[in-house]
Amino acid sequence: MSKLAYTDNFDIQAAFAKGKAFIGFLTAGDPNLEATARYIQTMAQAGADLIEIGIPFSDPVAEGEVIQRASERALAKGALTDAIFDMVAQVRETVTIPLVFMTYLNPVYVYGTDRFFKRCKALQIRGIIVPDLPYEEKEELETVAATYGVTVISLIAPTSEQRIGRIAKEAKGFIYCVSSLGVTGVRKNITTDIESLVGTIKKYTDIPVAIGFGIAEPEQAKAMAAVSDGAIVGSAIVKIIEAYGDKAETPLAEYVKSMKNAVSQA
Repeated sequence: MSKLAYTDNFDIQAAFAKGKAFIGFLTAGDPNLEATARYIQTMAQAGADLIEIGIPFSDPVAEGEVIQRASERALAKGALTDAIFDMVAQVRETVTIPLVFMTYLNPVYVYGTDRFFKRCKALQIRGIIVPDLPYEEKEELETVAATYGVTVISLIAPTSEQRIGRIAKEAKGFIYCVSSLGVTGVRKNITTDIESLVGTIKKYTDIPVAIGFGIAEPEQAKAMAAVSDGAIVGSAIVKIIEAYGDKAETPLAEYVKSMKNAVSQA
């Protein structure tokens, strides 16, 4: 029998089943795939409820400088999609929290959409976030992904209520609520009225809403989780990995523990 026999632990909803969720992101292959496998395990053990695994792309239009540099380093080390899938297969021997991919349309299409999502299914990757997928054009990708039990996660940014309503009504898994316009990156202050934005989203759906873009400090994570169902952190984690290279386990574990604790107090 496969080690990956179905369990609800892999389902995206499991990340939110016990309260406010802490979601962490890292770029696969930075500094190398062996380290990425260890860091996913480290983050899971430190309390991350869901982990986004970034598949690097040469033109990550939604990313700030921190994640752009990580993608460049990963691609230079040969972090291609097949190798990333092989790394996740290794990780899945011990890590049973929900995992989702975050990448762009090009890597999925180049790999082959059916082939990509078939491998996701085999590894219990239940979701994908695609920042450059327009809402109006999501049906084609979503149809193939659904065939293999993979949810295309919707992103909602500060915009008109009419558009928010359309996206929220059709959203599945969880909604990635973008705290600020622009690219990813650590922000000293988040000035968007997040509470009102989440309130608008909640008029149209009951699925969890997690807030990302700009969160770096425990106080920010607690504040964002207080008005939503969880906080998402990417650039701050990638900066730790950039600073410590393949010896980031201890600072990474300490950081994730502090952020999870803050979210839990919200």
